[in-house]
Amino acid sequence: MREFISAWWRRVFPEKSLGQRGEAAAARHLRRQGYKIIALGDRLKHRDELDIVAYRGKTIVFAEVKTRTSADDGHPAEAVDAAKQRRLTKLAVTFLKRHRLLDYSARFDVIAITWPAGQCRPKIEHIENAFEAVGQWEFYS
Repeated sequence: MREFISAWWRRVFPEKSLGQRGEAAAARHLRRQGYKIIALGDRLKHRDELDIVAYRGKTIVFAEVKTRTSADDGHPAEAVDAAKQRRLTKLAVTFLKRHRLLDYSARFDVIAITWPAGQCRPKIEHIENAFEAVGQWEFYS
């Protein structure tokens, strides 16, 4: 009976991946800082997604969340390279146009999370204005 209940529990409540746990922790962090969450994991293209879209005041914030178990392979924020910045800029412009939010100021933040295995709480580093919009998809079109 115990095995049946355990199997049922895992099927109904699957364990979240490290990335999913990191995004949830980042969203809680932003809410504690006074941000209002507009969207979580918003898929705009086939495989690209905006991790978190939030706002505070009159600024829309596109937050890219990078979660690692350690900094052995580099700081989590280093994964947001130039190519990723171009994709995020394109997705952000699409989001702003789709929701008619082009009149608002926008910025890109990176939330770097280090969450060692076995620890209950991660280390969260919120980098505001981590990069400027890049590419041919300027915000004011």
